[in-house]
Amino acid sequence: MTLEPAEPDEPAGPSESAGPSEPDDPHSDLLAVLPRLTQLSAAFNKGRLTERAAEAAGLALDRPAMGVLVTLRTADQPLRIGEIADRMQVVGPHVTRQVQALEKRGLVRRVADPHDRRASLIEPTAAGMEAANRYVTSLLGWFAEALADWPRQDREDLTRLLNRLADDVTARLARFDAEE
Repeated sequence: MTLEPAEPDEPAGPSESAGPSEPDDPHSDLLAVLPRLTQLSAAFNKGRLTERAAEAAGLALDRPAMGVLVTLRTADQPLRIGEIADRMQVVGPHVTRQVQALEKRGLVRRVADPHDRRASLIEPTAAGMEAANRYVTSLLGWFAEALADWPRQDREDLTRLLNRLADDVTARLARFDAEE
């Protein structure tokens, strides 16, 4: 596929370079992605999506606490603090503080690690699972409304491609961290 350069509204000045939109640029197809990622991030933050979902679910929890609870909800088993941190892409001390706050509220509990008696695992309580389910239901309802007019195949493609993007970006960033 050949990319045709867009017709400029005004001629380029002498100090302007051809830039990344040139057809010879191997990354020209990605140039349009960057502002869209920024737009999505800003829309989620400005729209307070996670806060609205927590409010709709009747939860007075901040974003990091909800992140821990949802991470535990989506896990197939209780997790160590480090595993929660890895899945959330944050450092352990942040998770430790959130787990302690969630424990005080009766939303998570520590259980013995069957493979290492010195370690404990974190799992949601029944109340924590119910809270996480209400939150996830609220979020999924919002996304379902946003994508209601999309054909099923487009929604499946979005899911597949977002999973692939998240996995590839996470793996590449992990390699950067390992090199440091």
